[in-house]
Amino acid sequence: MRADEPKAIALRGWQIPASRLLRWSLVYPFKLRQRLRAGSRTDATAPDAARQLEPVQANVSSQQGEDAMLREIFYRIGRGRRYFVEFGVEDGSVCNTALLASRYGWGGLYIEADARDAATLRKRWAHRSDIAVRQEFVTAENIAGIFAQAGVPEEPDLLSIDIDGNDYWVWKALAGYRPRAVVIEYNAAYPPPYRWIMAYNPNHRWDRTSYFGASLSALAELGTRLGYALIGTDGNGLNAFFLRRDQLPESGLVELSPEQAYHPPRYGALRLPFPLGRGPFVAEDD
Repeated sequence: MRADEPKAIALRGWQIPASRLLRWSLVYPFKLRQRLRAGSRTDATAPDAARQLEPVQANVSSQQGEDAMLREIFYRIGRGRRYFVEFGVEDGSVCNTALLASRYGWGGLYIEADARDAATLRKRWAHRSDIAVRQEFVTAENIAGIFAQAGVPEEPDLLSIDIDGNDYWVWKALAGYRPRAVVIEYNAAYPPPYRWIMAYNPNHRWDRTSYFGASLSALAELGTRLGYALIGTDGNGLNAFFLRRDQLPESGLVELSPEQAYHPPRYGALRLPFPLGRGPFVAEDD
């Protein structure tokens, strides 16, 4: 199994009919729980708008359709200066900005904690003076300093956050920066309107359970405070897409409620509603 497939540990290669029974037996109890939790709260007042980014999902170098979704967003709002920041990218072969950098000429900053992956990233982009790589373990305390040292502009075009833990707290710590669009992982184990945020822990490492990040409702609330509108999620319930509010009129996209934008989690080839590892676990609300 490739190391660059986070949360995709999901029994690859099952082609026999028994796999359907296995998936059903694993998935059904959690789907039932999600339905009971969500109840009748789902806002269906704008079903077409709620799926406004879904028809364009497709992968070239991304995992969950982000390549085409981001292309659609920047087709609508304009490419700007074509500057991105992405962290949590491993070796960069599969990430949200690889296509933007390789095919569309975007420059920017990659941040990766693992020394080997950071070295691979540097080799991959050694021919590009407009792409910087920093080996750093990102925390809420150091992220603004990393941006400042790397010369990140106050208004980068795209910020992509996927660190399997303190994502909420790190975005909050970047209030001084105003990217035009933000992609951030959300914890779909908590359907709207649950507002759940992982307790901040600067030393957190993902343990392959459902204890990470923040719910979509919590991120939407933070986005509102920072001046962003939720415009959609990918169909596998992993990434949430936000636009800075001044970009909305030009985009033709509409702001969605968490209930409208939410997708339940579907991990790996079997599209399970929880990551495998130590088993499904989600800390309950306080």
